[in-house]
Amino acid sequence: MKIWDLSARIYHWLQATLFCLLLASGFSGKDAHIPLGLMLFTLIMWRLIWGIVGSDTSRFTYFLRSPSSVLRYLRGKENAKAGHNPLGGWMVLCMIGTLLLQCISGLALAGLLDNLPFSDYWLTDSVFAALEGIHLLLANGLPVLIALHLGAILIYKLRAKPLVMAMLTGYQKETRETPHTLYFASNARALLVLTVAGFVTIAIVAFA
Repeated sequence: MKIWDLSARIYHWLQATLFCLLLASGFSGKDAHIPLGLMLFTLIMWRLIWGIVGSDTSRFTYFLRSPSSVLRYLRGKENAKAGHNPLGGWMVLCMIGTLLLQCISGLALAGLLDNLPFSDYWLTDSVFAALEGIHLLLANGLPVLIALHLGAILIYKLRAKPLVMAMLTGYQKETRETPHTLYFASNARALLVLTVAGFVTIAIVAFA
């Protein structure tokens, strides 16, 4: 059964690739770090919008569940929907939010936020110092989140739930936890959303 559209799969693998390249370029001081960061920022902006107007399994309202639902799922008293399970949904939000904060702090450190409207008031020396500290902290903390993510994938693989293959093909074996109908947004809409996200990044660079 199809559970991931093409956009979700492209986003997932691009995010993983960009994160690895950013980690390598950041610690080695390579000049490609800023362009790669802008690419990741565009990707994150696309994901945030897609989480509102995209396919069912990509929408935040679809996979974000209450804390009580997460606890019931962990106790085996609640089934998961197709796509992210209740715990995985919050991990996705945590990952996206952390990467967004890392991108914003990186934009500040690169001087790309200096000329935004009213930056003299909100981008003070203390705020800049805080963003610098956040960027360094997350550079070391994000790999821990990635390790947790990979650990979860391994656990599900051992439980005969191949998450990686599903993210490659878009299909997963249908189970009693899986609904029979899911809404999938068009690729044209995904391209439009990506274009909008790209213009946001271009506007930030143009102001710099």
